[in-house]
Amino acid sequence: MDNEPMIERYGTQDRITHWVTAILFVLMALSGLALFHPAFFFLTNFFGGGSWTRILHPFMGVLTLLSFLLLAARFGRDNRITEADRQWGKHLGEFIRNREDNLPEIGKYNLGQKYLFWTLVVTILLLFASGMVIWQPYFAPAFSIGVIRIAVVVHALAAFVAIAAIIIHIYAALWVKGSIRAMTRGKVTPAWARQHHATWYREIRKEAK
Repeated sequence: MDNEPMIERYGTQDRITHWVTAILFVLMALSGLALFHPAFFFLTNFFGGGSWTRILHPFMGVLTLLSFLLLAARFGRDNRITEADRQWGKHLGEFIRNREDNLPEIGKYNLGQKYLFWTLVVTILLLFASGMVIWQPYFAPAFSIGVIRIAVVVHALAAFVAIAAIIIHIYAALWVKGSIRAMTRGKVTPAWARQHHATWYREIRKEAK
């Protein structure tokens, strides 16, 4: 088994879509923070000043949504939560203590990754919907001040959850050695696949026969 070839985890299109979405999300988050609180106003320097930041932020939000929807369409099927995932979740403590040998076998993604995926689906849709309501001067005039105020709160809360989710995603990718390489080079070792995603490993090997 040690001489087995590397396994493709992400194709070129998957990796491009992921990194385009990631870059757009970071730009959207930075510009949003710059507009959210004076302490972060210095971030407007990355976008040409306050006026340009206010202009660009909603358009970056639209681009982020479109890119993420493409990403979700490609990854959604593998992120459906199954009974095996729920069993895996009951052993989460062992995963945190890096005792994966005692964990139930799982498919391409574990329960934590799937929760993260669906959290981002919900929060990015909320960001888009609430952002449209407060987008001056295009759509905001169509709504009452009460609706706009609610949208502002929803927008801020959704942004907080989304940013927190991305931070957790980055930390987990760094924590599980080999995950970054999977999304940069597209391939993982058979040993990595067997250790972290045994069910997926067997499915890939079965398809290769």
